[in-house]
Amino acid sequence: MVSRSYISLLDLASGDMFNFPQTIRKIPQVMTVPGNISKVDSNTLNDGDFDALSSECCEKKIIVANFLPLHAQKDLKSDRWSFSFDEDSLLLQMKDGFSADTDVVYVGSLKVDIDSSEQDEVSRRLLEEFNCVPTFLPPELQKKFYEGFCKQYLWPLFHYMLPMCPDYGNRFDRLLWQAYLSANKIFADKIMEVINPEDDYVWVHDYHLMVLPTFLRKRFHRVKLGFFLHSPFPSSEIYRTLPVRDEILKALLNADLIGFHTFDYARHFLSCCSRMLGLDYESKRGHIGLDYFGRTVYIKILPVGIHMGRLQSALDHPSSSTKVKEIVERFNGRKLIVGVDDMDIFKGISLKLLAMEQLLHQNPELRGKVVLVQIVNPARSTGRGVQEAKRETYEITKRINDTFGFPGYEPVVLIDRRVPFYEKTAYYALAECCIVNAVRDGMNLVPYKYIVCRQGTSKMDEALEIASASPRMSMLVVSEFIGCSPSLSGAIRVNPWDVDAVADAVNMAITMPDLEKQLRHEKHYRYVSSHDVAYWACSFMQDLERACKEHYSKLCWGIGFGLSFRILSLSPSFRKLSIDHIVSAYERTCRRAIFLDYDGTIVPHASIIKSPSPEVISVLNNLCSDPKNTVFIVSGRGQNSLSDWFAQCENLGIAAEHGYFIRWSRLSDWETIPHAADFDWKKIAEPVMKLYMEATDGSYIEPKESALVWHHQDADPDFGSCQAKELLDHLENVLANEPVVVKRGHQIVEVKPQV
Repeated sequence: MVSRSYISLLDLASGDMFNFPQTIRKIPQVMTVPGNISKVDSNTLNDGDFDALSSECCEKKIIVANFLPLHAQKDLKSDRWSFSFDEDSLLLQMKDGFSADTDVVYVGSLKVDIDSSEQDEVSRRLLEEFNCVPTFLPPELQKKFYEGFCKQYLWPLFHYMLPMCPDYGNRFDRLLWQAYLSANKIFADKIMEVINPEDDYVWVHDYHLMVLPTFLRKRFHRVKLGFFLHSPFPSSEIYRTLPVRDEILKALLNADLIGFHTFDYARHFLSCCSRMLGLDYESKRGHIGLDYFGRTVYIKILPVGIHMGRLQSALDHPSSSTKVKEIVERFNGRKLIVGVDDMDIFKGISLKLLAMEQLLHQNPELRGKVVLVQIVNPARSTGRGVQEAKRETYEITKRINDTFGFPGYEPVVLIDRRVPFYEKTAYYALAECCIVNAVRDGMNLVPYKYIVCRQGTSKMDEALEIASASPRMSMLVVSEFIGCSPSLSGAIRVNPWDVDAVADAVNMAITMPDLEKQLRHEKHYRYVSSHDVAYWACSFMQDLERACKEHYSKLCWGIGFGLSFRILSLSPSFRKLSIDHIVSAYERTCRRAIFLDYDGTIVPHASIIKSPSPEVISVLNNLCSDPKNTVFIVSGRGQNSLSDWFAQCENLGIAAEHGYFIRWSRLSDWETIPHAADFDWKKIAEPVMKLYMEATDGSYIEPKESALVWHHQDADPDFGSCQAKELLDHLENVLANEPVVVKRGHQIVEVKPQV
């Protein structure tokens, strides 16, 4: 059945999905003096009353994710749905980072299909009982959106898997992309039902909803909007293969704050913005910011944490104590190595097993003494890759157990079922080492959980029959390619593809002296316990509040169509010239001075042809023909080029090389700024510039009469910028005693005389 909130792909294709109904304005239009802006654009200082739901002046945190933090089950006898909170959901746990009086509303989909006839009733119940707003995606749309574009295209790409051929990943499908947009639009519609845009904060989660910021920003120009990506963000070399790369980047930049787990992920995102959109970033008092059409989009780098209380409660649960005793009895004093992974191609389970095989092969004395317990969580997606990974896991496990096992001893215990949380905590508490060997993973909280469980609780100590004051120890072997690796400085970091190195790392971990294990554990526990999920949520929200402080101190205009929509944010002192006022002033004056820039005004920056068009020449001649007008071209270009290009303009004045040379008309002589014409410094500067030009592919030197300019706009953005910094420093040193100024501009380094 089709959902009431469904938007058809025909609407998408026609562009109607970007047409939102207008709302009543709360803030009056801005009045200015005649000749300046007479009123603010109708979509500018808006975000006023929305509906009855938003009339209450109560600050809300609206948490938006693909799925709601709920369990749903239908009673077959009563034919009635029952719902309950998912206590393991990160979305639910992050509430601990907000103040007690904060109203938290969740927007997302249910993991079950609800018939259209039941959707109104379910929506009412979920809002009243759980503060949840469900987005009912039609089954076909849900399949194309989640299983199609998200799981078969975005997720592999963000994990560095390119669709080189149909057997290894799906090629880009425009219909799946349209489904992705339609789904994001439905999420935006649901947010609009509950948001008070002047007071509420919206926090969007993960790659399923990356274009959602554009829909919200178009509707509410000053919406307080944060986004956190829980997956890796790939390098620009991978990301740039995405056919809709610019659309997604521009959509993300409509957020006020964008969060990543690691600096690597943030660095890749910033590199993509630089290479594909030409945006530069800078650190502003410790916070990374991107200037985007007058708005500052901030970048947050902080890995998510775990819920300490949830883990400690599980450790104190009677079932955990019972399970610990069973495990101790089963393995009879053998050293346990634990691994907990989803069954998918990126978790590196088979590589971990190969390392275990190598460990037992190289260290015969460990046979019978060491057991790897590998817990396999159910796969979150389906596909041939998952089935192949599962088959390989079972084959290697069987081979290891057949080769190194004997009656009463299995080197690898594979638990391939849904394991209760208390059972996992029991294995964590007993394992001497935890290994996470993923080849690529956004974060992975398994090491954090393992550390907390090894710290234990009083009830777990009783079950293990150890003194509460006894030292705690833990050892971690973690892949370099997971998000939690940078925060675990005491872990043994490994390249999962190097099986020998992983085997050596595991051997080092289980044979390390107890004192060193204790010190590493204490270091990790201090970090994990202080950087929990509440700390993460609180820190992100504080930064979001700071990022939104200037929302109402600037003038805003919405520009662009579709996914190219963005906000142009300007200072309150900005005044837009009125064409009518300019024409009126022009007509009533008897003397007019008109100064025109060249590059970017007369000729577009992106134009390959730098000479003016015949239409421009005609317009300039018309202006110059009026005796009341004095018209000048002011440019940094040289006098020879400008003279040739404007040879047809007899009465046009030219200020070349930023005014170093001036000519009042075609028939007049060039005048020079009166100061010493000592250009001996060029003999020093030019060889240095040539050195950097030869070392920087795409750069070139523009020699002028009064200056030398090194350009790097055609070089690699990162390398060109780096070389420009070095050149600036180099020239300042060698020209320290010369009467010149060395300065860096937009993709240039220039040396010119002091004036």
